[in-house]
Amino acid sequence: MSKSDIRRLDREIQATMKKLEAVRRGEWWPLNGSERRAMARALAGGAYKVARGRSANRSEERMDATGNAAEMRLIAELTALHGERQRLIIEAARAKAAKKSSGWF
Repeated sequence: MSKSDIRRLDREIQATMKKLEAVRRGEWWPLNGSERRAMARALAGGAYKVARGRSANRSEERMDATGNAAEMRLIAELTALHGERQRLIIEAARAKAAKKSSGWF
């Protein structure tokens, strides 16, 4: 495995960490399509209830649940990327050790 693969994974890890921080701040740009639709539905439903003079507690809970699901998804992606990076580093170390031990002196 080459260093370029590890660098590529490092860039992916950094991008995923930025997305995770954005989700924790309540931003919508890192959400996928289904999560955005769920947030928009909850927002519209809450606005309708507030306009009718009722409480929007359930809509707020739905938005929180969707945000938490997105956060969990990004944490899982981050964990997988870290695992893949570690695997690449171990493979590179094994290849280097095998190359070094195959010398004649």
